[in-house]
Amino acid sequence: MRTPRDFARTRRKFVEEAALGVAGLGLLPAAAWSCRDAPDPGASTAGSRGASSVPATGTGLLSDPRYLDHVLIRPDGGRPPEIPDRLVRIQEELVARGLDEATVPLAPAAEAMPHIEALHTPEHVASIRDIEVSGPVAELAVSGALTAIDAVVAGQVRNAFCAIRPPGHHANNTGAEEGFCYYSNAGVAARYAQQVHGFERVLVIDWDYHHGNATQNAFYDDPSVLFFSAHDWAAYPQTGDPALTGEGEGSGLNINVHLDCGATDDDMLRRWDDTLSPAVAAFDPDFVILSAGFDSRVDDLLGCFSLTDDAFRRMTRLAMDYADACCEGRIVSLLEGGYNLDGTALATAAHIETLLEG
Repeated sequence: MRTPRDFARTRRKFVEEAALGVAGLGLLPAAAWSCRDAPDPGASTAGSRGASSVPATGTGLLSDPRYLDHVLIRPDGGRPPEIPDRLVRIQEELVARGLDEATVPLAPAAEAMPHIEALHTPEHVASIRDIEVSGPVAELAVSGALTAIDAVVAGQVRNAFCAIRPPGHHANNTGAEEGFCYYSNAGVAARYAQQVHGFERVLVIDWDYHHGNATQNAFYDDPSVLFFSAHDWAAYPQTGDPALTGEGEGSGLNINVHLDCGATDDDMLRRWDDTLSPAVAAFDPDFVILSAGFDSRVDDLLGCFSLTDDAFRRMTRLAMDYADACCEGRIVSLLEGGYNLDGTALATAAHIETLLEG
């Protein structure tokens, strides 16, 4: 049973100061926000959510060498930039900064297929499973996301980053790879948090340069998922029309933000301030999932934004503020795009360093 939140003064002060820090950029006047209510820490009616009133600590880093086995080759023989070296270069940067030792290692262990089948059609699943190597690796990517959810819920870690591939936020039910994606990693993870662990409301934030069309489609009429995507509407898959805000009971809970080519850190963060933060305060999520696409970083091969590593630090910090205020810090971040090898590695490291600060 959900009861009114009773925030400690230190927590409220922290949230107010966090909001002031963003507004201090000169984007908007400072305005504190908070969530509406919270689960009773002693309740047992919401899965394992009430297992402990003591917040977990530490950041999980989920990886597996089998993610390198997937190689996408087009029918014409072309090889898109979603390549194994993306993870290799990320790992090199994490080792160089000592982040591999500072994080808690996680490996995919959750059984993914029943939960994939709960979101995707039988025809789509059968088609993807028939793809040698890539089909099983795509299933393993979902397993990684679900394993990270389990680790956060169990209190093994406070938050987690999943260095997984292939990505997932373009995977609908076509029976084929779409935009380098096979299964909707974030979509399956959101449903898993609800159906397995009893969380009522899930926030999915997608900062990839490309619109997360499959995530949108999965929850477009669903009042239990708030989806926010900041992207270039003109880019693939050209589905991120800001006029699409959800329908039925999900009306208003699908938020598409278009940013022009050349968008800067301040352009992105302004939309978090004026659009996302008020929506999160009203929605009051129980769990936060990040579709962390780093192709929105400057000099990406497939994007034209000008975001710096500082933007990813600040977006991560804001997402952590949401999670701290609403759901005891619960965040799972999933790698989506990012095709400049050095740029993606640097932005990922900045993201993980910030998660660790929590």
